[in-house]
Amino acid sequence: MNKTMKLYNGVEIPVIALGTWQTPEGKVAYDSVIAALKAGYRHIDTANAYGNEKSVGKAIKDSNIKREEIFVTTKLPAEIKSYQGALDYFNDSITRLGLDYIDLYLIHAPWPWAEIGKDCMNENVEVWKAFIKLYNEKKVRAIGVSNFHPEEIERLTKETGVKPMANQICFFIGNSQKETTKYCQDNDIVVEAYSPFATGRILDNDILRKIADKYHTTIAKICLAYCLQKNTVVLPKSTHEERIIDNFNVDVIISKEDMDYLDSLDELTYKKKLRS
Repeated sequence: MNKTMKLYNGVEIPVIALGTWQTPEGKVAYDSVIAALKAGYRHIDTANAYGNEKSVGKAIKDSNIKREEIFVTTKLPAEIKSYQGALDYFNDSITRLGLDYIDLYLIHAPWPWAEIGKDCMNENVEVWKAFIKLYNEKKVRAIGVSNFHPEEIERLTKETGVKPMANQICFFIGNSQKETTKYCQDNDIVVEAYSPFATGRILDNDILRKIADKYHTTIAKICLAYCLQKNTVVLPKSTHEERIIDNFNVDVIISKEDMDYLDSLDELTYKKKLRS
């Protein structure tokens, strides 16, 4: 599973990443990243808001794997909506990670988490200009966004002339964000799927269990295979070494008929049942 996708600037991004949301700083984060790198992962996803960048960076350093072989993503906190704030928090992240550069830097959300839906696009444009500066100075290899909708991406592009290279969104069976996904893929923006297990809520779902049984595999692997076959980068999160290893070895190919069926679970009539 060392496959990669190309961002539109030519940078290659590994299609499976270890997600580290809710992975506490210290031994848990450190051991999780070490286990992932040992298992073959070459993409680690973190964020300033996760509070674990120091442990993530230490594990990367202690792995003795060449820095250029590991793709590291981190994110600007959603609450930071100023040009200088973006630069300052980038410096904070890169210092805590102990790295010379970041592979992918993302705006964590278009609005503060405490004010979801608030119009912050004027501020986001200023933040994006700071991201462009970091990219031009080669402090980051790629820049992108997270949780952005098409109209928000278009505004950034129109105002600055620079299109995001990736958009990391909540994406799982039953919530594939079809409009946003289509827009991004039509415009050569890589979609990254976070929470592919719906934070665990669909791992005991009866609908998906039937599909998994058909392929003699687990619901988790069906979830990951689905994301990969939808041409997204997928970010499974675990702190258990056995699951970290298992999540990296996706050996399932879902038929077109079954993919179409799984796509249909986005429809409103299925959502409540799927997420229950």
